Amino acid sequence: MGSFAKLARRAVETDAPVMVKIQELLRGATDVMSLAQGVVYWQPPESALDKVNKIIREPSISKYGSDDGLPELREALLEKLRRENKLTKSSVMVTAGANQAFVNLVLTLCDAGDSVVMFAPYYFNAYMSFQMTGVTDILVGASDPKTLHPDVDWLEKVLKEHDPIPKLVTVVNPGNPSGAFIPRPMLERIADLCKSAGAWLVVDNTYEYFMYDGMEHYCLEDNHIVNVFSFSKAYGMMGWRVGYIAHPKEAEGFHDQLLKVQDNIPICASIIGQRLALYALEAGPEWIKERVKDLVKNRELLVEAMSPLGEDAVKGGEGAIYLWARLPDKCSDDFEVVRWLANKHGVAVIPGSASGGPGYIRVSFGGLKEEDTRLAAERLKRGLQELVSDGMVQ
Repeated sequence: MGSFAKLARRAVETDAPVMVKIQELLRGATDVMSLAQGVVYWQPPESALDKVNKIIREPSISKYGSDDGLPELREALLEKLRRENKLTKSSVMVTAGANQAFVNLVLTLCDAGDSVVMFAPYYFNAYMSFQMTGVTDILVGASDPKTLHPDVDWLEKVLKEHDPIPKLVTVVNPGNPSGAFIPRPMLERIADLCKSAGAWLVVDNTYEYFMYDGMEHYCLEDNHIVNVFSFSKAYGMMGWRVGYIAHPKEAEGFHDQLLKVQDNIPICASIIGQRLALYALEAGPEWIKERVKDLVKNRELLVEAMSPLGEDAVKGGEGAIYLWARLPDKCSDDFEVVRWLANKHGVAVIPGSASGGPGYIRVSFGGLKEEDTRLAAERLKRGLQELVSDGMVQ
């Protein structure tokens, strides 16, 4: 018996991370422009970087900190939650990014074999978090094909009829990979259904500042609602790995159980990253919004680039940094389309099958400045024109 048979089935049966597949695809490529990974083109605020540069040799930077985050950062985050998100009854834990925050929550709230609910197209890392922790009864609901909003009527039926009752429901708002924004009345209905069923609702607010066309972000708060946030996109801190959980302080034992998980994964988020996060908060939401507004042009360029796919093929873009596009019916293998676009036309996107949406692609409009986005859009349009008219000509 080989060593492969001795590996944990949890890990073996977890989907391979799509971004690793894309990185492997692009390895060695000399001229591929990426519209794939969910990143932004800007760096953290200069003022914050300058402050971090001055403290890099302080002994405290190289030591462990409090498991749930630096006290001064947690206090600043509580104030931010009160002021911007209208969350007044939440406690905070700082994590090594929003992905780690989600894993913490799955380990704290779910047991192996529990039922959970997601909606396709879903965030691939959240799906993998369930798989690798033994939560294998993953109920995936559909979304409205026109709006990409979750099917709440289906959710109501599942929460009433499924045995066992799902332990947790999760959404990303605005969405990854969809770029769709769930209206407040709809999310309130989802929250009410979860409360009536005794299920947790976890809302990923990573893209809270990435709102367009006059739409405004909001958060909900109750004893069964957990909100996740991130510094990665808003402040250009992807590699610094800082996120945070806002959880109901009145939920008995919640924080203590989170601490058990936190202490066994990162112990604490990177101290230098937390200090940068604290200084970045001083720049405030206006600093972020000044950069986000420039993404509207990127979105426009890429929507036009995907016009060869036909009317109504491109959805999303209401929020976050993503467009969700339907490929021609003849393109049954979306990853092969992604491979072909990269190799033949020098542009990378994400296959929709990684998010439960085979036959689609996710396109990010956050990672390149306008000039480079224009070049990438030209490549994408040429590729899609050829795909539609002639297929994947090698």
